[in-house]
Order: sequence, then structure tokens, then C-alpha cells
Amino acid sequence: MTVEADRTLSEQETETATKAPPHAPSAPAPPAPAKAPALVPVGARRLWPRTFANRLTAPLPGVQALLRVARERSMRPAPETLGDVARLPYAPGPLPAARPGTLAVTWVGHASWVVRIGGLTVLTDPVWSRRILGTPARVTPPGLPWADLPRVDAVVISHNHYDHLDAPTLRRLPRRTHLFVPAGLGRWCRRKGFTSVTELDWWEAAELPASDGGRVRFEFVPAHHWSRRTLTDTCRSLWGGWVLTRLRARRGERMGRRVYFAGDTGYGPWFTQIGRRCPGIDVALLPVGAYEPRWMLRPVHTSPEEAVRACADVGARAMAPMHYGAFLLSAEPPLQPLQRVRAAWAAEGRARGDLWDLPVGASRALEEQEE
Repeated sequence: MTVEADRTLSEQETETATKAPPHAPSAPAPPAPAKAPALVPVGARRLWPRTFANRLTAPLPGVQALLRVARERSMRPAPETLGDVARLPYAPGPLPAARPGTLAVTWVGHASWVVRIGGLTVLTDPVWSRRILGTPARVTPPGLPWADLPRVDAVVISHNHYDHLDAPTLRRLPRRTHLFVPAGLGRWCRRKGFTSVTELDWWEAAELPASDGGRVRFEFVPAHHWSRRTLTDTCRSLWGGWVLTRLRARRGERMGRRVYFAGDTGYGPWFTQIGRRCPGIDVALLPVGAYEPRWMLRPVHTSPEEAVRACADVGARAMAPMHYGAFLLSAEPPLQPLQRVRAAWAAEGRARGDLWDLPVGASRALEEQEE
């Protein structure tokens, strides 16, 4: 085993051994600006504060919460529900074509998607590993074999928890791949050898050229979550979601298709601000799993019902559920997130076709009407 592997294993073991100590927010998070996002040059190196703890919207769990979880053994599904694993939808298929006017999403599993927008191929929180230390092995394989990926133009990372920032998967990528990451995470990525790392604060954006002469904008937006990778770096980097937008050059850079990737988040007022700041979202990729026990996870993980509400808050036409069906990270039965999100969607009277409850490996695409 290499020194790098030893270091990575040590990091993972320390994170899974304990959660963060109590840490109340020291100041309210900044409001969403009414103007366009500040554009940051791709690959710019920047200085950041030592901590982002003032961005927390709820205190983190403390020792008493950890002791209660250990006593109740309440972070794993009940054994009698594990038979549902065999019923988790899994239907790998070919990737949609990456035409400039196509917005397509393919669910790899958990929070990992292949997004095709503006002719680019973008990965979200890519995790192709079979196992993350401290959790059982994944219960469904990745929905797309790594060998079947086309050239990856960019990767967006929501935060540095191990089920969203997977070093073994990132090591498979060419080091010239564009990484878009939260503020404070650039140094970690550069140590891995990546040469184009763009760190963004909330409401900032950077852009890459699209294949038709337009551009794709990567805007970093807030989330109700936190960050940590070792025992000593709680909230040393930021957390959030991403709004990807196609800008069409031939129409005065008019906005084309737009997708919102929420990353990992609890429910709260940020969703309404994102909707006001980024109108016209075509599809929202929203987490619906890892929500039990509710007394502990409510501030940082949306329930299926909260995710449906968040979809309405951001004004998205369609919703694609995620963050379930790959790793069993919490106590709800494996199929329950899917069942509850379908019921919540129907209860809100939303069109059934606008719930993109995809099997792992499946895709959905929207085509622009070119003028």
C-alpha cells in the first residue's frame, strides 16, 4: 500500500469514527444578491478565511447526540428491510448524445450524475468506488461503467464528505480536467495533481466554452449542510450546490437550458433565494435519502417531502431524486425514499412526467427549441 493510500485511509477512519462537535453559527449567512453572479477566472488562485463556520444554519451534532446514536444503533436500516435492496431500480443504458442544445442527466448512483449541457460532459460528486470506509459496500453498482464515460470536461464538487469527494475516483481522471469546488478546497485538489481548479464562494460563477461557441456557466449556490474530512478541519471549506446554465452566443448570450444540482442539504430558506437568483431551472437534482433518524439529520438532509417542497421553492419544472439506492447511510428502509417522494409529488398535484425518478443508470434528456 502506498503512502498516499495510507494517508487516505487514515483520513477516512478518523471521519467515520466520530462526527463534528457542537458548533453553532457565529453569524447569519449573506443574503442572495439581486445582480448577476461575480465571474471568477477559471483556475484562479485565491485566499480564503480560516473557517466557514459562520455559514452554518444549524448547530452540528455534539457528543450527546453521538452517544444516543450509538446507544440506539439508529444509523442503519432495520435488518428486516434489507430484502428491499433487490428491488432498487437499476437499469443502465447508453448515454444520450451531447448536442449543444441538449440537457441530459444520467444517474450513476448516490449524488453522482453525468450531466450533458452545451455539448460538455460534467460529473457531479463522482463516486465510482465500491466502498467508502465506515459504511457498508454500495448496494447497486455504478450506473455507468467508468470505461464507458466519454471525455469528461468538468467536475463539480458540493462538499468534502467522503461520499461526495472520493479521492480514488478523482485519481482516475486526467489531471487537466476542470474541477469546480467550494471555497477552501482548492489546495486539497491541487495536492492531487489537478492543474485547473476553480474555487468559488456562494453566488459566484465561472464559465467554460461550449461546443457551439456559447458558454456554460457554473454558479455555486448555498446549501444547508457542513464540511469536514478529518478531526481538525471542520468547516474549513465551504459547501453548496451548483447551477449549470447554457449561454447561447448566437442569441446575445441568451440563457438556454439550466440544471440545479443541490449536492447534500437540509431544507431551509436558501431554496427560495436560489429560485429568485436563478430563474428558469429545467430540472433540480435533489437529495431524498439519508434522513433518519430525523431528530439528528433534519438540519442537513432533506426528507422526500422536503425535497418536493424545495423543488417548488427553486421553481424547477422537473425534479430528479438522488442520494439513495447506492449506499445505506442511515436508518430508513432502502426503498422508502423512492416510495415517499412519489407520494409527495402526487400529493402536490405535480405532473407525473416531471418527476424523473430514474433507475440507477438511466437517463433523461431535454432538447432546446432552436430559434
